[in-house]
Amino acid sequence: MKRIKITELLTPALIGQEVTAAGWVRTRRGNKHVQFVALNDGSTVRNLQIVFDMAKFSDEELKSVTTGSSIRVTGILVESMGKGQTTEIQANSFELLGAADPDTYPLQKKGHTLEFLREIAHLRPRTNTFGAILRVRSALAFAVHKFFNEKGFFYLNTPLITASDCEGAGAMFQVTTLDIANPPRTEDGAVDYSCDFFGKTTALTVSGLLEGELGATALGAIYTFGPTFRAENSNTPRHLSEFWMIEPEMAFYEIEENMELAEEFIKYCVRYALDNCRDDIEFLQQMYDADLISRLEGVLADDFVRLTYTEGVKILEESGKKFEFPVYWGSDLQSEHERYLVEEHFKRPVIMTDYPKDIKAFYMKLNDDGKTVRAMDVLFPKIGEIIGGSERESDHAKLLKRIEEMNIPMKDMWWYLDTRRFGTVPHSGFGLGFERLVLFVTGMTNIRDVIPFPRTPNNAEF
Repeated sequence: MKRIKITELLTPALIGQEVTAAGWVRTRRGNKHVQFVALNDGSTVRNLQIVFDMAKFSDEELKSVTTGSSIRVTGILVESMGKGQTTEIQANSFELLGAADPDTYPLQKKGHTLEFLREIAHLRPRTNTFGAILRVRSALAFAVHKFFNEKGFFYLNTPLITASDCEGAGAMFQVTTLDIANPPRTEDGAVDYSCDFFGKTTALTVSGLLEGELGATALGAIYTFGPTFRAENSNTPRHLSEFWMIEPEMAFYEIEENMELAEEFIKYCVRYALDNCRDDIEFLQQMYDADLISRLEGVLADDFVRLTYTEGVKILEESGKKFEFPVYWGSDLQSEHERYLVEEHFKRPVIMTDYPKDIKAFYMKLNDDGKTVRAMDVLFPKIGEIIGGSERESDHAKLLKRIEEMNIPMKDMWWYLDTRRFGTVPHSGFGLGFERLVLFVTGMTNIRDVIPFPRTPNNAEF
């Protein structure tokens, strides 16, 4: 008989029918007359109760049905009399698919800390917490593609191996086929990268933004959604060495349209999660964040505040609040400053614009004042910056001047400048760190808990 997912068996549609379920045992309890097994197959945070009438089964048969073991069971689906349960299976037969030794299975008990679960990342998806997080993550990924498809955007795959560093950060993972212990050398003793696979130095990308602009200036509106890499030695709850970025780029968009799209996009994703992952979000609220649903609904309720950097700095300076990092015009705002504006001053998300040019990337369009650029950051409660973007500089001469001011090697940027030489147009875009979105929607506090297999300094187990 074909297996039916537990998420379908928990509805009353199949009551009275013989059904087959399969999954992993969460718990087993009972007495000599009846045994109850909580079964979960990953399709939902809720378990399905399996009732074993011990007149039909022996203790020896059920001996291996322990927490973590996997079974396939066939029986009659009936309405459950138990509290918080809709249906249950009255078992007629079962098959042990895989045993789990109760003396060595690390998830035998409940109440493991998130820190402990990070040490067994290969098993933590089997817990209720990480099952819920991964289902929400999957739904949000689908929402991303659904939103942009509905808006007429084209999905563009940008390279993971690149010869350019669009952010100027310098903290990139090098890609090479050279013998690291004995690389070829030039006459002056430098490593001769002309002998490398690509004939030059290459690295894993930190962003698909620059290549995304090439797509936008041909197709009109594109988005990327893929892994990016940063080699910063940052061992904090907010940093990953491998993470996923969503980066739309749009021709003929100026900064106002860019802000409107960013707000519409993030509200769409939050609404999709609330509509399609309610059980999982309610579970995470119950276990980790009592204000989670009200905060998510709060994002949907009001328009985001539009605020210039200069106005924001003035509010922070006049707040009377003691910040760990001093705030002044020209400073790069920290998470504590961003969260004060969102959580305490405005009590709703903020889109901050017109940042000083010296703290932003070379490709952002210069304002008429010559001091600020048409940048925009979307600031969220508990997160701080969740989206960063800008109108891009479309003027060839101005862009060339910024590249020279920032000492960016021209040999690496000729192809990017060509888009300003041949049919340049106003265009804009933004980047959303996908894990930050998942962090916000799930209410978790450590970014390592919202990606299946976190990559951080000294951590790459599989």
